[in-house]
Order: sequence, then C-alpha cells, then structure tokens
Amino acid sequence: IPRDVRGLRDRALLLIGWAAALRRSELAALVASDLRFEPEGLIIALRRSKTDQEAAGEAVAVPFGTQAETCPVRALRAWLAVAGDNGPVFCRIDRHGNIGSNLTATAIASIIRLRTAAAGILGDFAGHSLRAGFATTAAHAGRSETSIMRHGRWKSAQVARRYIRHGSRWLDNPAANLGL
Repeated sequence: IPRDVRGLRDRALLLIGWAAALRRSELAALVASDLRFEPEGLIIALRRSKTDQEAAGEAVAVPFGTQAETCPVRALRAWLAVAGDNGPVFCRIDRHGNIGSNLTATAIASIIRLRTAAAGILGDFAGHSLRAGFATTAAHAGRSETSIMRHGRWKSAQVARRYIRHGSRWLDNPAANLGL
C-alpha cells in the first residue's frame, strides 16, 4: 500500500478493522472521540453495533503490533496526523487527495476487495473478511475460543466458529507429528 493519503487511510482501515475484528458498519461509524490512545495501544469505544441494538456500548482494546509496518495503532496515528483528529475517522478521498465525509460500509467493502486484489491475495474478500481473518488467525495461533468471542463480540460460540476459516488442511492437522 503506497504512503500517499489514500494509502495511509486504507492501511489504517484494514489493520484496525482486522485487529479489532470490526464490522464494516462499525468502521464507518467511528469518530475521533471514540478513540483513546493508551501506553499499551488503543481503546475503541463502539457506541452501537449489530449485537448491541440498545447502544449500551462496548470497548475493544487493540495492542501495539510487534512490527512497525503492520502495527494497527501506528497506522491509525499516521492516518490521523494527515486527516485530523476530529470528526469521522475513515473518510472519503477525492481524486485530488482532498479528505471529505465519512466512508460508507459499501465503500469499505470495496477498499477491502481493491487492496487484497492489488496485493495479489487470492480469494473472495468483502465486508466480513476482516472479522473472519482475525478469528481464523487467532484460532490458528492457539487463542481460546472464549477470548476470540469476547474480542469479536460474538455472543454465540456457534456463530463465532463460522468465522474461523480453515484456510489450510495442514494447519492443526491431527495426523501431523504423531511419530509416523
């Protein structure tokens, strides 16, 4: 992803969306006042979501990444340094590089498709890809189902399991390393 204005936005959007397991609508609704930077990372206050129709709100913690290039918190800070830290977090950018109003959920799905295709990543990527990618990666890294559900705000284990893609028949293969 290039380091131009659009690239800064897209990098932050993809990394924050993935690390926080956010829905497109949650990314589109974020405003700067929903963000709180702390020494350990970032706290995102979700004012409302699909599973929080009463708008009780939930907080999602996003830690600093170990690699500067893929750190969601650093990427968001770089984007906010250009876009400003008031109003909508993820905004439209016109062909001249001018920053406008907030992105829609549909525009976010298009960015996900565009950036994965440009990176040569094969597959059918869209709105749920960030959440599914997070759940799959966390499961493959050995994180507990309970912690994955809590972070992704899934109320049901059955629903959370549908987000965990197998990706490779060689990951967590029960026949591997059995001394055969």
